[in-house]
Amino acid sequence: MKNRIKAEITNVMEELVGISKYLYENPELGHKEFKAEAYLTAFLKAKGFDVEHSICNMPTAFKATYDSKKVGPKIAFLCEYDALPGIGHGCGHNLIAAMGIGGALGLKSVIDEVGGSIAVFGTPAEETSGGKVTLSEKGAFEGVTVAMIAHPSAVTKESGNTLALNAYQFEFFGKTAHAAGCPEKGINSLDAVISTFNNVNTLRQYIGRDVRIHGIISEGGKAPNVIPDYAVAKFYVRAATKKELEEISEKVLNCAKSASLSTGAELKISNFELSNADLRTNKVLSEAFNNNILLLGETEIEKADAPSGSSDMGNVSYVVPSIHPMIGMGNKELAGHTVEFAACTQTEKGKEALYKGASALALTGYDVLTSPELVQKILEEFNKIQ
Repeated sequence: MKNRIKAEITNVMEELVGISKYLYENPELGHKEFKAEAYLTAFLKAKGFDVEHSICNMPTAFKATYDSKKVGPKIAFLCEYDALPGIGHGCGHNLIAAMGIGGALGLKSVIDEVGGSIAVFGTPAEETSGGKVTLSEKGAFEGVTVAMIAHPSAVTKESGNTLALNAYQFEFFGKTAHAAGCPEKGINSLDAVISTFNNVNTLRQYIGRDVRIHGIISEGGKAPNVIPDYAVAKFYVRAATKKELEEISEKVLNCAKSASLSTGAELKISNFELSNADLRTNKVLSEAFNNNILLLGETEIEKADAPSGSSDMGNVSYVVPSIHPMIGMGNKELAGHTVEFAACTQTEKGKEALYKGASALALTGYDVLTSPELVQKILEEFNKIQ
């Protein structure tokens, strides 16, 4: 069966490369991936999948399913396809989409015999507001046994962890006045923003090593001789777990509140992006994936890096057992979020990573479909950390 899965992915590789190439040549920002959504759903429909568009009220999100009509687990393959401004697919989401669809096609070649079902989720805006957050909150993954996504990288790494994230916007409202003639008649909103930064910088000596706080001033006034009546700061706050994030976020919010009190500027707090949970890799499922990618000829799987970034895949991992491994493209010097990374997805090394990622996803899905013992172990681990 596994040989048949690999043979199927080999047969459709030209089409999978075409998916990667199309997305590479037509980069779209988050929640604006209309070409990508149309292309991917048309492809899946032609391959016999039932397609639902605009799921969870997101115009560029989709769900494509194939059901064997036999009882069994439901395997979810997740696709990303948003690009970065000015760079294009510098995070390789064009390959992520192709890997996910390739995994689904490989598994579809045997699923009518072994039973179960496949769901391919199109998840928009990973780089910004995080479509998987909405999908997780609105129950899109209900009934799914495992969820998997494979991400291109410089080298192959096991699925690890990410940091939980809150994205805060602090708007300060003051009062204009002539900065030289009568500054005492104004309320300086920019001073409140600067005070917030100073308070946060003081807070840094009391936070753990896994905490990250970084921000910008997105609005700070219009002219130096006018006391600014409106200023805005945006901050990302990250921590190792959702619980730790809640604790440190409260302190960051207090930094802004105290700045408001000291300057007299009114404060409005909002989230400019959806919050990400920390990714909790299911180690049993991850081990199955690692075994399969070694079976495909990968010679080394590096340990996951210490968590530093964030991903909406974390939210998925709180509702269904999940993995997010990295598939190497054979260049250890390659850096993500660069035009060089995007270009590498179109090379022979990129194509090799596409084959390995799609095949390992499909083979791992097959393991889940055919081993009740594996499913039990996966769920036991998942339930322990709920």
